[in-house]
This record gives sequence, structure tokens and C-alpha cells, in this order.
Amino acid sequence: MEQYLERVIQEALVELGAPSGTPIKFEVPQNSAHGDLSTNIALTLAKPMKRAPRELALALSKSLQQDNAMIRAVEVAGPGFINISFTNQYLIEGLQKLISEGSNFGKSYDHKGKTANVEWVSANPTGLLHAGHGRNICLGAALTNLLEWTGYTVVREYYFNNAGNQMKNLAISVRVRYLQALGDVIELHEEGYHGEEIKEIANDLIAKYGDSKRDADLEFFQKFGEEFNFSNIKKTLERLGIRHDIFFNENSLYDSGAIKDVIEEFKAKGLAYEKDGAIWLKLSAMGEDDDRVIVKSSGEPTYRLPDICYHRDKLSRGYALVVDIFGADHIATVTDVLAAVRSLGLETEKVKVIIHQMVSFNSNGEVIRFSKRSGGNYTLDELLDDVGPDAAKFFFNMRAAGSHLEFDVALAKEQSDKNPVYYVQYAHARIGSLLRLAKDQGLDVTSGAAPESLPALEHPEELALIKVLLRFPEVVRLSAQSFAPHHLCEYIREVAAQFHKFYHECRIVQSAEPVRSARLQLSIATKQVLASGCELLGVRAPESM
Repeated sequence: MEQYLERVIQEALVELGAPSGTPIKFEVPQNSAHGDLSTNIALTLAKPMKRAPRELALALSKSLQQDNAMIRAVEVAGPGFINISFTNQYLIEGLQKLISEGSNFGKSYDHKGKTANVEWVSANPTGLLHAGHGRNICLGAALTNLLEWTGYTVVREYYFNNAGNQMKNLAISVRVRYLQALGDVIELHEEGYHGEEIKEIANDLIAKYGDSKRDADLEFFQKFGEEFNFSNIKKTLERLGIRHDIFFNENSLYDSGAIKDVIEEFKAKGLAYEKDGAIWLKLSAMGEDDDRVIVKSSGEPTYRLPDICYHRDKLSRGYALVVDIFGADHIATVTDVLAAVRSLGLETEKVKVIIHQMVSFNSNGEVIRFSKRSGGNYTLDELLDDVGPDAAKFFFNMRAAGSHLEFDVALAKEQSDKNPVYYVQYAHARIGSLLRLAKDQGLDVTSGAAPESLPALEHPEELALIKVLLRFPEVVRLSAQSFAPHHLCEYIREVAAQFHKFYHECRIVQSAEPVRSARLQLSIATKQVLASGCELLGVRAPESM
């Protein structure tokens, strides 16, 4: 509906002298007396078009009023808001479309034939995933689903940081814990990894090799630790139903000579120079404020250099869209990396970088920072043990990525209407129970049964529920376009709330025909939208609770 209205208004604006392609936003009024959709486009364009906003709104409303089958009324309110109300005929036809399309309702072909690469998680294999990683993980999983629903073929990628100081530090830490477990008196330096998982790696080493690896080189301990940690990372991801198509090793950039090639290319372009024994990237010539070191005087590359090489590799693969999901600690490097990649002649317009803010965890007002078992970081596995995968996925996506997230563990465990994921799942389960009851009474609960009964839906709560359901395709589109699954979380909570209102106000199984059949079909349609919304978030939609 919004796409249709946008097109009509766009055409009318062009006729009135506005530039084509003007963005138009719609909102659902909080007060239903103000219509079903509202837009302030007349207020936005009044000044640049040198028109009074109300006059412009009245001109636009005339174009909208021509479609009497879809639009019941168009009113200009206040200084120039345009309020639009739909006809019952449009609502019933929309419900019929929803029912006929079933699980395909909400899917589009906007980006059919295009491939998107989404790189997320990419946690270093130096330890277990901590609970804060969950935001990146669940955000990325929901976004890949949303992009697929808008037509993209999505390649899911994990950038595997297995090079640099952090991996040397892992190797040293594993070796020290191994020797300690064998009885040697040796200390782990302060900068080493002190997590309990390092001791587990040491014990696993002893179980497999005894004391035969006392004199093994650091490369052996690094490889063993890396494989141990990454195996555990994959197990945690499996608990959340996360899969990746590509695991890109940072080491491959060094082994292939890509790092060296990029340095030479920067030098050839006059964009790299040596100073104090280090190699500097001339970012000041690329529109950035300061030049940065890309190779230290020790000969070790800084993290910007492999990131530049990695993005060069990704963009060279021909994706229409490349999505990076990073934590807030990457915000200082993103512009540098993209500027450097542009200087290599690549189109960074294809790159969408999503920076998510940090997460804090609390339970009953108390902040959770540490593992109950080890005293170290609160791990993602422990969070999943506490609240389960469904609540984790929903709660991590409830807020916009750019805002701080407070994860209420106690609320996520609560089985009540206060818990949003429980509330949504309960609505789906309630409909399942309702349909089983109707079937036991011999009623036809097949999706699409008795389409001729649908015009009998005239109760305000019935129509209000239909209006919410028909917004689903637009919510999917908005969530995918803005890379913001929190819109979907808010929406399916609204669907659940509206269904509960309908359920309490309207008798379903006990009503007479044709209202009974129509209400059963409305319930089936609601169940489908809830199931699809949950599917996009990776959350189960249970048949009973």
C-alpha cells in the first residue's frame, strides 16, 4: 500500500513542479480517528516549492481521492498533514491476498538477481564468545534473512582473525598453562589470556600428547589453541542456528602476497611513505584528517592494512552489496579503511557498515559482568543457558543497533506478558490452540476456506487487526532497507497485541456463520504473519505453550 501511495504522490508532486524521487514517509497515526496512514510531505516540501503547506496538501489529496476502491477518505489536518483512510473492500482484498500467498506474504523481488555478502561475528579465536558478542551475532542473522526476503542471494561470511599479536599471545598463554599443568613453575604474564578456557586447552593437550610437547614451538600451541577455540565458537553459533558459507582466514592475505601487493600499490600511487622506520598511509591525501601507520617499525602490519586488503578482496568478487557488522570499537577505523579502498579504484558505495553499540546485562537490578562458573567474562553460552536462544535473538534485536542495549536477563526468563518474546510466541500458540479446538468441532480450518465469508468482517477490532497484518510487507521492506530488525520486533509485538484484543472482543468458534469462518481465516492469517516474523528473527513459533 505504501509503495502505491508513494507512487501516486510522487507523480502528483512532479506535476506540481517538485523534483522526481522525493522521499515520502508514512506513519500510522496513534489515534485511529486520524486515518490509517499519515504523511507530512506537504510540510516538508512547502518551503522549497514556495507553496503554503496546507494548499500543497489539498492539491496532493485530490490525486489520492481518485482511487475510490482503495481509499475511503483523504483529509488534510492541521497545518498540512495528509491523513488517509482505507476502504473495507481494500482490507478484505488484502486479507485474501495474504491468505493465498501464505508463507510467501511479505517476500519481494526488489533485488532479485543480486548477491549480497554479509560479514559478521568474526570474533577472534582467542577464547569463548562472551555474551556481548550476541548482539553482533543475532543482528547479522536477522539481517541475512531480511535481505533474502527482499530478493538477494546472501553469502554469509566470517572473517577469521588468525594472525598478529593476539594469536602470538594465545600461543604463549596456552604453552604456559600447559607447562603449569605438567607441574612446571612458570608465570603467565599480565597481558596473557587468563580465561578458564586456556586451562581447558592445556588439559586437552595433556590428554592427547602427555608431556611430549614440552619443547614444541609456539606455532604448534597457536594452532592447537586456535582450533580448540574456534570449535567452541562454532558450537555456540550452532546453538543459535547460525551458519556461514565462507570462513576467510586473515593468514591467507599474507600467504597469497596480497598484503605486500597492496603496500606496493600504495607506494606506486604516492599514497604510502616511510617515516621513523614505519610505513605510513597518506590518508590526508584521501580526504581524511591524519595519516596512519600501516606497518610498524617492527615490520608488523597494523590492523588497518589487512582490513583494507580484505575489503579489496570482497569487492573484487562482484557482490552488489557488501555488509560489515562491527562493534563500536571499530568506529575510528571504518572511514580510514574505506578511503584506502577507494584509492585503490574500488566502489565503496556498495559497502554498508553497521556499527552496533555495547550491551550491558542485568538481572533484578544487578549488573552481570562475570561468569558464575569461572569468574571470567559472562559467556554467550551462559546467557543461552539462562534465557534460551529465542529470547536471546529477540532481545538482542529489540533496539536500534546504534543505541546502547540493556539486556534484562530476568525479564527474558519470565513467562509472562511482560516478556516480549513470550508474548509473541503465546499469541501464535493461542491461535494454534484455537484452530485445534475448531477442528475438533468439525470446522474447516484450512487456509483459504470459505473466502466468500471474509466480507463479514466488519467489527472494529477485526478491521484493526487486518490493517496491522497488511503492513507486514512494508515492515519487512523497511527493516531490510534500513538494516534495522528492531522494526520487525516492534511490529510482531503489535500484531500479538492486536490479536489479543480481537480475541477478547470477538467470539470466534462460538459465533454464527459466515462470521465464524471469516474470523477463523483472520486467525489463520495472523498466525502466518507471526510465524513469518519469528522466522526472520530466527525465533521459534510454537504451536502450544
